Amino acid sequence: MKKEVRTRLRGVDPKTPNLARMHDYFIGGKDNFAADREAAEALLAIAPEIRDMAREHLACRTRTVRYMVGEGIDQFIDIATALPTRDHPHQVARELRPGVRTVYVDRDPVVLTHARAILAADPDVAVVPGDVLHPEDLLAHPALRRLINLGRPAGVLIEGVLQYIPDSEGPYKAVARLRDGLPRGSLVAISHVVFDARPEAAEPIVEVFRGFLKRKESAVRMRKDVLRFFDGMELVEPGLVYAREWRPESPFFPERPSKAWVAWGVGRVP
Repeated sequence: MKKEVRTRLRGVDPKTPNLARMHDYFIGGKDNFAADREAAEALLAIAPEIRDMAREHLACRTRTVRYMVGEGIDQFIDIATALPTRDHPHQVARELRPGVRTVYVDRDPVVLTHARAILAADPDVAVVPGDVLHPEDLLAHPALRRLINLGRPAGVLIEGVLQYIPDSEGPYKAVARLRDGLPRGSLVAISHVVFDARPEAAEPIVEVFRGFLKRKESAVRMRKDVLRFFDGMELVEPGLVYAREWRPESPFFPERPSKAWVAWGVGRVP
């Protein structure tokens, strides 16, 4: 094992649940510890549909990347990328357009270590530390500027991270600053858990996260709250909808579970 990887892994705490590893557990991965599985099972006890939601999220991401490539996008920034899974955005995009360049962004040392180990050999992919709350630093990062030409439209994915950031930390202003730093014609995809369908589940779920995120404030939002993240952008059809309903490959998908509540939308920078 390389020295850099060993150094990063020393900071990994297997006794504290980790959001990326919990997501890995939900989609059937093996990069998780007992603490992650215990926290994930606590959430599943409240809302068993979370496992289906995680899988639908991945499927919608694939559709979104394909849509963006179809709109002429050939460079991507994936913010809060989580642990590498099957169907990486750059792989999906290259099926339609070879030579696509992609930058993966996360601040989680677990994610950064895994992503760099898997993607290091690809010259058209970079993995950089950063988060959505500091868009100026992110867009100025040398590794990002090496691959992403901010004079041309880019595709940006902000996946399942805003739901953990309370209003007091300024997520709306941060997304607006990111929007203002992107070229005209860029496409910004945002996914976010909303509690319109399960308002009674909000407080129990927040309590689980409070136990290991060490945050006193919560970020419980409804669809109308998530719509605000698209202020200043043109919302692409069909708008902000549940992930399963965002441009499905077939209109004849099976009946949606009665409880499915990941909202997904794509905005175009005017």
